[in-house]
Amino acid sequence: MNNYPLKTYLFILVTIVMSVVYALPNLFAADPALQISGQNGEMVIDQPVMDKITNALRVANIEYFGEEVSGENGLLRLKDIDQQLPAKRVIQDKLGPDYIVALNLAPTTPEWLSKFGASPMKLGLDLRGGVHFLLEVNTDEVVEKQMETTVTQVRAAMREEKLRYESVKIVNGRLIVSVFKTKAEAEKASSILRNKFRGITRKSTEENGFFIIHSEMLESEIKKIEDYAINQNLTTLRNRVNELGVSEPVVQRQGRNRVVVELPGVQDTAEAKRIIGKTANLEFRLEAEAGSTNRERFEFSENYVRDRGIKDAFLKRTVVITGDHVSKASAGFDEQGTPNVSITLNSKGGARMHRISRNNIGRRLGVLFIEYKVGRKYDTDDTGKRVAVSERYVDKKIINLATIQSALGVGFQITGLTSPREASELALFLRAGAMAAPMYFVEERTIGPSLGAENISLGVKSVTIGMLLVIAFMLIYYKLFGLFANIALTLNLLILMAFMSLLEATLTLPGIAGIVLTVGIAVDANVLIFSRIKEELASGLPAQSAINAGYDRAFVSIVDANVTTLIVAIILFVIGSGPVQGFAVTLSIGILVSMFTAIIVTRALVNLSYGNRTIEKIWI
Repeated sequence: MNNYPLKTYLFILVTIVMSVVYALPNLFAADPALQISGQNGEMVIDQPVMDKITNALRVANIEYFGEEVSGENGLLRLKDIDQQLPAKRVIQDKLGPDYIVALNLAPTTPEWLSKFGASPMKLGLDLRGGVHFLLEVNTDEVVEKQMETTVTQVRAAMREEKLRYESVKIVNGRLIVSVFKTKAEAEKASSILRNKFRGITRKSTEENGFFIIHSEMLESEIKKIEDYAINQNLTTLRNRVNELGVSEPVVQRQGRNRVVVELPGVQDTAEAKRIIGKTANLEFRLEAEAGSTNRERFEFSENYVRDRGIKDAFLKRTVVITGDHVSKASAGFDEQGTPNVSITLNSKGGARMHRISRNNIGRRLGVLFIEYKVGRKYDTDDTGKRVAVSERYVDKKIINLATIQSALGVGFQITGLTSPREASELALFLRAGAMAAPMYFVEERTIGPSLGAENISLGVKSVTIGMLLVIAFMLIYYKLFGLFANIALTLNLLILMAFMSLLEATLTLPGIAGIVLTVGIAVDANVLIFSRIKEELASGLPAQSAINAGYDRAFVSIVDANVTTLIVAIILFVIGSGPVQGFAVTLSIGILVSMFTAIIVTRALVNLSYGNRTIEKIWI
C-alpha cells in the first residue's frame, strides 16, 4: 500500500531536472548595455564607429566592457546600470540623429544552458524597463482627404444628373463651395446633396448674381472619420508589435488623437524603434508623361534602390492603389537571386490594378514610399543659447520603378530591393497594414531597468518572507509531513520559474503578486490532505489506511477549489490587459503546478518514507 510505480518516480525526477535547467538562467543577472544601430538597415556599424563611441565614453569617464560588433548592430556592456542613461546621451550626441542608441540588457546565460534553449524570464516595463512611445495621429489630414473625395463624388453626381455648375471646390479645408448661375440649378443641386450626401450640411446664398451652396461636414461625421483612422492605426501598430514578438505590449488610445505604445521586456529595443517608429505607407502611381501638368517629381530612395543611374522621376498625382489594398506580403528572391516582395491585393485593389495596368502596358509603374517623420533642427533662444527644435515633415521617395509587361492582377512583385533585410522590413509594413492617418512622435522614452530594481527587490523580499512563514508553520504544525509540504513548495516555485522562462511569459509587478498568492495556495491542498489524515488516525484507522484515505478523499475537494480559482484566472486573462494579464498568467501556472507538487510530489515523498511496510505511528 502507498507505493508509486517506478515510472511515476522517474517522471517526477525528469520534471525536477528539466525545471532546474530552465529556471537556472534566472540566477544569471543580465549586464546593462547599449545597442547601437543605424536608422535604416543599410547603415553598417563597423569598428571605426565603435572606436568613436568608446573614445567618447572614455572622455566622459564611463566604464564599459564586452564590446561587440555584428555589422548591423554594435553592443557595449556597462559596469554600472546608473551609467546607462548618461552613456546613451554621450553616444547619441557623438553619432548624431542618423543612429539609434537603445538601452538594452545583455544576457549572461552560460553557453551550455543556451544550447538547451534556456533563457531567463522576460521582465515587464515596471521591472525591467523598455520602450515608451506617445504618438499623435494627424486626423486633420484624413478629414481633408475625405473632403476631397466628397468633392469628387459631388461633381460626379451632378454630371450624372446633367446639372451644370460653375465650380465645386474646397475652401479653408472644411468648406465645400458649389457655385451655380441660376436658382433652379442651385435648388436641384441642393436636392442632390440632401438625397445622396447625408454627412454634410447645406446653406444657400446669393452673391454677385451667382447662387452658392455652402456645405460643411457634420461634426458627428468628422468624429466617425477620426475614430476610424485611429482604430485603423491601432490595429496596424498591434500587428507590427506582434511581428516583433513582444509579450504583453500596451497599444492603446489616449485622448482624442493620441496613441500610447509600451513594449516591456524587449531585448532588441533598436529594432522596436525602427519598426514601430516608421509610420509609413505605400502608393502605386504611373510614371507621368512628358509635359503633363498632372505630375510630381520624386527622388529615388537610397535605402532601397541604388546604382540606377538616375536620381529622380516624375509620377502622376493620381494614385492607382495604396498600402490599404494589400492583403498579403512576403519577402523572397527572384530568379536572379535578388531580394523582392511578393504582394497579394484584396479584390478591390486587384480589380483597380488590373484595369489600370491593362490600359497602360509599356508604361512604368512607380512605388512611392511615404514616411511621416520628426526631425531636429537647431535654433537660438532668447538668451542666445543653441537649442534643438522638433520639426515634422513628410518624406516621399520612389523605391521601385518598373515597366508594366502585361496586365497585373491581385498578385505581383516589387523588385529592385537592395538587401533581404530591406525586403523583410517592407513586407512587414505591408502585412501589418497601412496607417490610415499620419502619426508623429510626441514623446519617446526608453525606460531604464534601474527604475524596476526597487520593485524587484521588494517583490523578492515579499516572496521570501511569505515562504519562510509558510515553511515555519508547516514544520511546527505537521512535523515530518510539513517538511514534505515545504519541499513540494520549493519545487513549486522552481517549476513555476521554469514554465515562465520556457513559455517566454513576461513577469510584471502584479505577476510577482500572483507568485506570492501561489505560495499560500500551494500548501492549501496539503493542509486539506494532512488534516484528513489526522482525522482518520483519530478515528482509529491504521496509519497506512489513514494516509491512503487522506489523499483519496481530499482529492475531489482540492480539484474543485483549484478549478474554480483557475476559471477566475482565465477570465482575468481574457478580459484584462497588461498588468492584469500578468497576474492571471502567474496565478494560472501556479495553480496547475501546485496541484502537481501538493498531490503527486508530497505523496511520492510519503510513499518513499512509509510505503510498503508496517508502521504503527507516523510523525504528523
